[in-house]
Amino acid sequence: MYQGQFILSQILSLVNKYEFNKCVDKYNGDNKIREFSCWQQFIYLIFGQLTYRESIHDIINCFTAQRKKMYHIGIETVVSISTVTRANENRNWQIYADFGKYLIKIARSLYMIDNKFVIDLDNTVYALDSTTIDLCLKTFWWARFRKKKGAVKMHTLLDLRGNIPAFICITNGKVHDVNILDTIVFEPAAFYIMDKGYIDFNRLYKIKMASAFFVTRAKINLQFMVVKSKKLTINQKEAGLKCDQTIRLTVTKSKKEYPEKLRRIKYKDIETGKIYTFLTNNFELDALIIAALYKQRWQIELFFKWIKGHLKIKTFWGHSENAVKMQIWIAICSFLLVAIAKKQYKIEQTIYEMLQVISVCAFDKIPINELFSKPTNEISKNESCKQLTLI
Repeated sequence: MYQGQFILSQILSLVNKYEFNKCVDKYNGDNKIREFSCWQQFIYLIFGQLTYRESIHDIINCFTAQRKKMYHIGIETVVSISTVTRANENRNWQIYADFGKYLIKIARSLYMIDNKFVIDLDNTVYALDSTTIDLCLKTFWWARFRKKKGAVKMHTLLDLRGNIPAFICITNGKVHDVNILDTIVFEPAAFYIMDKGYIDFNRLYKIKMASAFFVTRAKINLQFMVVKSKKLTINQKEAGLKCDQTIRLTVTKSKKEYPEKLRRIKYKDIETGKIYTFLTNNFELDALIIAALYKQRWQIELFFKWIKGHLKIKTFWGHSENAVKMQIWIAICSFLLVAIAKKQYKIEQTIYEMLQVISVCAFDKIPINELFSKPTNEISKNESCKQLTLI
């Protein structure tokens, strides 16, 4: 009979305690703490995410019912609801944000190795977007977004070679998406795929000066002059390409912010009939590849839909800004730990399937690779087509 670790312990064993403690020490997280360390708080909240607990009260009840097993996952005694709540309200959320960023590096390295991008391109490709997480303004008074609505935004840069976030920033709902471009360090030769909400020619020019490439959609009121127009082949026309132009901006402010040439591509999606107009600073790739790159931006929409649907970031265990940001980052850490476990234990099931099983087997003593050795029921064809490759 297997006498090893619980499933929850095996997931937590993937945490590099040295790196975790570095994050704690950076913000003095355990300063003057006697009974409820940052590591214990991390265990409580990770458990809550992996098992879909509705509240701190639920987490405490589960741990109380399993109190004889708590020592084996690093908890000596089950603390009170108020202790966990105070820690969530007052302990610096950046401890878990920094550790989440460390896990992002680990996960990206694992998924870059064997993930085959659908487009034959050597460059790294990122999709940049944000999702709004709605909050009740009466309860979350600090998160005013509209007159009668509260919200925070999760700005995400998704590496499309593996569908792992490369950058995440949590802000107030009022922060405009384009401002996030100021906080990103652009990687030379990488592509950044964005919608038209990120059009700011001064910021786009910074991407160009960093030797990186952007692909975005042009706004309807874009004013420009055509410098050169490429002759299209029959194959390009049949594939939906309408024009491939080199342009210069004509509005004085725009010309000053982006003084160099841009490439304008007009494309009709054969399947939907919708016409798109793209702007990019890349003049080398075929125009149809540029269109295909933008089409891959939908992966980040699927990522947001999946995160909101399968992790606890729509209802919150605390009401302060600190507690909300902490819970979102703990959710991200949970996702990343399961993603890392999938690779480390060579599990074939999707992360969604893994989470479903872990949620009911957290305190089972069975090797995690053995737990997933038998294939689970396949997701229906209609459902699977809506899923990211990773999840």
